[in-house]
Amino acid sequence: MSAAAGHIREYFRVGPANRDHLPALRVAIGVAVPLLTLLAIDRTDLAIYAIFGAFTGIYGRGETHQRRLGHQLRAGSLLLANVLAGIGLSLAHPGPWALVCVIAVATAADSLLADALRLRPSGPFFALFALAACASIPLSAPAWQAAAACLASLLLSVVIGFAGWLRHRVWAARRPLPPAGGNARTRAQLIHALRYLLAVLGAGVLALLTGLGHTYWAMLAAAIPLAGASMGSRISRGISRVVGTFAGIGVTALLLVPHFGGWQLILIVVLLQFGAEMFVIRHYGLALLFITPLALLMTELAHPSAPGPLMLDRGLETLIGAAVGIAVVLALPDRRRAA
Repeated sequence: MSAAAGHIREYFRVGPANRDHLPALRVAIGVAVPLLTLLAIDRTDLAIYAIFGAFTGIYGRGETHQRRLGHQLRAGSLLLANVLAGIGLSLAHPGPWALVCVIAVATAADSLLADALRLRPSGPFFALFALAACASIPLSAPAWQAAAACLASLLLSVVIGFAGWLRHRVWAARRPLPPAGGNARTRAQLIHALRYLLAVLGAGVLALLTGLGHTYWAMLAAAIPLAGASMGSRISRGISRVVGTFAGIGVTALLLVPHFGGWQLILIVVLLQFGAEMFVIRHYGLALLFITPLALLMTELAHPSAPGPLMLDRGLETLIGAAVGIAVVLALPDRRRAA
């Protein structure tokens, strides 16, 4: 009983602040400027591609300006490649089963690339998000415009991340990437990529069998537990994903039901992105109060739809995905870490 109480207390514990408002502000500005620009020229149909480009600002959170520059260029290249692949899949119109298989294989490849590039946040989650979302929505603009919106937003985020250097003008010595670690590390990375393949594929298949409307949400939820550093943290992340998502759906209902207009939705998206970055390191479950409505409003900006079915799909597919992700974690434990 005391152990259970300890876990409950730990779940509700919020980590200490560490100047989180600075990276949160950088990311929020990187989202706000492209979205307001698109609103001004009446091209909010490109908003979702611009947001994925702005996700570049999430990387290199606590690094020096020089290192953040390189880190964000690597991460941005991976995001852009996945957006372009998603646009290509959207134009190709593969069947839903083929699409799930392609996304699962691509996620495994992205896992290997993210590990090789030493990206932080670690793992292929944002690349998976970009690929699956862009592949799952019909393209309502020329492909080059969607790609340009993503690239412009990406470059703006890189500039914002480096802009502070103009004030300090300190050029830190370049720190080489850590050594690869030999065969043991390579084998661990391959097994981890296999976890992503099985989790994303399994969640996608189950979501298709249930007939829900946003299969990729289950695939995203399945990837969440795999990003933890240990067995305990992976299971905790899966549970936090479910609890936080359902709480976030309640927040979403308050935001979608009033039927806000374009500039109001954009302002809400920017504030939600700021809140997500403020708490994502300190408490993942709390951050989901911002992340869940953010994801749903991104969908709403791209293709407005009835909020009720949208939120129902989000909840059910999160349950499916988190359950599959936790099952894969238990089936393929990291024995080296556990030891």
